Amino acid sequence: MKMNKIALLLIICFISTISFAQVEANKKEEGWKKGGLVTLNFTQVTLHNWAAGGENSLSGVGFVNLFANYKKNRMTWDNTIDLGYGLLKQGEGDIMKSDDKIEISSKYGQYAFEHWYYSGLVSFKSQFATGYQKPGDANKISDFMAPGYLNIAIGMDYKPNDNLTVLISPLTGKTTFLSSPYLSSIGAYGVEPGKNIRFEFGAYIKAAYKVDIMKNIGFQTKIDLFTNYLNKPGNIDVNWESLLSLKVNDYISASVFFMLIYDDDIRIPIDKDGDGIADYNGPRTQLKEMFGLGLSYKF
Repeated sequence: MKMNKIALLLIICFISTISFAQVEANKKEEGWKKGGLVTLNFTQVTLHNWAAGGENSLSGVGFVNLFANYKKNRMTWDNTIDLGYGLLKQGEGDIMKSDDKIEISSKYGQYAFEHWYYSGLVSFKSQFATGYQKPGDANKISDFMAPGYLNIAIGMDYKPNDNLTVLISPLTGKTTFLSSPYLSSIGAYGVEPGKNIRFEFGAYIKAAYKVDIMKNIGFQTKIDLFTNYLNKPGNIDVNWESLLSLKVNDYISASVFFMLIYDDDIRIPIDKDGDGIADYNGPRTQLKEMFGLGLSYKF
């Protein structure tokens, strides 16, 4: 299936998700609106004389989600910081990371008409630490600022209420950074071999929706779509995240996280014949799902 068809399907799914709630215009209070969520989840498995087999394991994942939004007269300014980091130790193997995320976004809007705003967005994505395909590998596949992504977008933002925002930008610059000499030498993440920076210019859509399904159940989802005017504009980069959170009490919660990524410039090792050795590298849809039960604090 071509990626433009997958992107279209994701847009339909996203719109279907938000259609369950009635979209009404809300008058925001002026001034600052701030808040956040801090979550720490643990998983531990111990086996002894276990006939079915398996390995002992211990893992921990932490998330920090912060926002600070400002509104005055006909102007809005929305800022978010999403951080995540997780570690996993299985059996006698080395400790490896299971999650690693840095995402910072700042969006300015000036009222245009109805629920539309003239908007500008600056966003940054990267990770904290070195990543490997599996424990014990000599060559890393990621590091801080390897890759790092900087997006600068100008367009129109549809904001009918506090729960939904859809930014449509026909003028977007996307810069990919590679601080690692090794990853630069092999031309990882679409950067030309030997180079540290790649610039793309294209169109960008960023949509986000959140809702309290019930008193103690919240759902939020966001999707980023980007197409490069300068190279293969039919290949659409997709980044889609969804989070379902269930609050047990003020400090204990459970969560289900889902993430889908497709980027034609990210090459994934492919073992075509199943012999455990990669035959070639190519673009693939990346999926991540995590269930967590642990401590949380919302403010």
